[in-house]
Amino acid sequence: MEPSLVIGIIGGIIVLLLLFGTPLKLFHFFGQSIIKILIGALLLFFLNAFGSNFGIHVPINLITATISGFLGIPGVCALTVIQLWII
Repeated sequence: MEPSLVIGIIGGIIVLLLLFGTPLKLFHFFGQSIIKILIGALLLFFLNAFGSNFGIHVPINLITATISGFLGIPGVCALTVIQLWII
């Protein structure tokens, strides 16, 4: 897949979820969690895109996307440090 297509799809999903949200309070937490995981995956995508010049590659899966989504930039930095120095 082309990177611009992936960014477009993820961005579109994020915009739709932000505009319409989830009307039921029961699904409100799950909606916010999905948005955070998608944002985490997007952060990891940009890290891999720009970090490839420096030999940095963090795999994008559910666990790493969740960590980077809920912790934000410090989570991405922690995953990078773990990938470079521990694994």
